[in-house]
Amino acid sequence: MERIDKIISSAKNICRKDASQLIKQGKITVNGKTVKSPKEKFDEKSDVILCGDEKIEYNEFVYIMMNKPKGVISASEGKSDLTVIDILPKEMKRKNLFPAGRLDKDTTGFMLITDDGDFAHRILSPKNHIEKTYIADLDKPFNDIVVADFENGIELKDAICMPARIEALDGDFKKAVVTIKQGMYHQIKRMFKKHSITVVDLKRIKMGGLSLDSSLNEGECRYITPEELKIITGEE
Repeated sequence: MERIDKIISSAKNICRKDASQLIKQGKITVNGKTVKSPKEKFDEKSDVILCGDEKIEYNEFVYIMMNKPKGVISASEGKSDLTVIDILPKEMKRKNLFPAGRLDKDTTGFMLITDDGDFAHRILSPKNHIEKTYIADLDKPFNDIVVADFENGIELKDAICMPARIEALDGDFKKAVVTIKQGMYHQIKRMFKKHSITVVDLKRIKMGGLSLDSSLNEGECRYITPEELKIITGEE
């Protein structure tokens, strides 16, 4: 059993306040009866829930796009650190949510949070290699030698990186747009460090073909639509 405002919020990808407003307007019915309070609880699997004439479907899994802020770790639990799960809005929290992949504590940007383990495995599996794109602010400009090394696959101390793309952002060679297919620990920072360049700031702006929603401020999030999931996996 779940609160009706939370069910509506999750199903329609709206905040719980807007869901409560629909209830107050008498637009939500369950099994043919108008819901009076956002606090009423129902079984979203078995009860027939309508918003006007639209049937509210049960969401077995949820997929959330977060613009991760600095100082937050990519984990479900943290002993003393704040996690991406901790900062989710109350109405979005549910059991078994976890970050699909990771961003370093000081890296910002696109963090995908879900409770769908199969989907996470598909996009993170080495055999699939979905692309991840970042903007890196550098302490010094990169050059053609760096570009070639990225494209050929940089050899690090413990691994050889898969070929990666790098280009200057708006002609500024101290701002690099980097696209990688792996997710090794501190990978981008280590790749630049090989050329004595320090990454001052790093932000992930894209997963697969889906870009981070520019309307999301750091720490904010929204649900990802089924159509957008296909863009991430390349099934569009």
